[in-house]
Amino acid sequence: MGVITILLTLLGWSSVPLFIRHFADSIDVWTSNGWRYGFSAFVWLPVVLWGLFRGGMPAGIWRKSLVPSLVNALGQVAFAWSFYKIDPATATFGLRTQIVFVAIGAYLLFPSERRLLRDRRMWLGMGMVIVGVGGTIYFGSGLPRGAQAFGVVLAISSGFFFAAYGLAVRHYMHGFHPVIAFAVISQYTAAVMVALMLALGERFGATAAEMPPFQIALLLASSVIGIALGHVFYYISIARLGVAVSSGVIQLQPFMVSLGQTALGWQSLTVAQWSSGGVAIGGAIVMLAVQYLLTRDDARRARLATCPECGYSREGLPRGARCPECGHAPRPEGEIIVPEESAATIEAGAIDALPAATVEEDSASGRQVRG
Repeated sequence: MGVITILLTLLGWSSVPLFIRHFADSIDVWTSNGWRYGFSAFVWLPVVLWGLFRGGMPAGIWRKSLVPSLVNALGQVAFAWSFYKIDPATATFGLRTQIVFVAIGAYLLFPSERRLLRDRRMWLGMGMVIVGVGGTIYFGSGLPRGAQAFGVVLAISSGFFFAAYGLAVRHYMHGFHPVIAFAVISQYTAAVMVALMLALGERFGATAAEMPPFQIALLLASSVIGIALGHVFYYISIARLGVAVSSGVIQLQPFMVSLGQTALGWQSLTVAQWSSGGVAIGGAIVMLAVQYLLTRDDARRARLATCPECGYSREGLPRGARCPECGHAPRPEGEIIVPEESAATIEAGAIDALPAATVEEDSASGRQVRG
């Protein structure tokens, strides 16, 4: 199930840039965003209504969703607009800078993750991402100018805003179920997208309704595939495969987009662009691998039972068991051992609202509890 859902996520999210570019000749970016996110919010609305029917939404979720939703809306505008200026593959490679922004943002905002950037391998990975993205852009048609330069700025800006969105979700949506969190955020984001469509879209967004029925159905299907179902599949993948593996597979998205636009006859990347893109994706995978190795070591130490009397240590010692050396209990009664899944992560996902679980200390008891 994990393999199936991550492959469906990869295919769905790889199709989004192609869908947006396909409709770029028929509708403006404001209309595209308004219709796609408006329909996505409609699909996710039953989750909100069900929560209200079951006794109300979690306390504070509407207020705490405001900042992540605003940042997400900015990212969505930059993301979609970039495909109106440059080809989908180049824009998607530019989006890979998100992982660099996430690492820097996590360093500034979360003390527990500052050790990541103290690892030289992280800097190697970041350098590979930056050089690879730069090469993908440069080897296309030289230094970008005019509309192309604006498209590059939009693609990298979308990476910045999506990184900020992931960090905002982690900070503000801590403790909420990811599906409920995204359902609420999707309502806010759709409200912003529809408002922008009414204010800036051609004829208030009515041009989409004038397309042939099949094209309208295709536009709505892109909303379901890329936004609604894509996030559900990604959540399932993370639950079955873990964050590191799921995020690693999603790094293949730019290659899938490149193959898609070549198959559609739009534009083929040069060999130099493919090579540069491979460097960028390789750098992202290096960063994810370093994160995985560090958090795996944390999980092992968290599972390590240590006797408070004689210092004897052993991994996997049953809870409540006596120390074989001195007879004392290796774990103080009531101590909560942090599982591996609670490890903090630098990658929040390309366009998802999955809050990273954290470990906090209960001020009253001094014990560690899982967030």
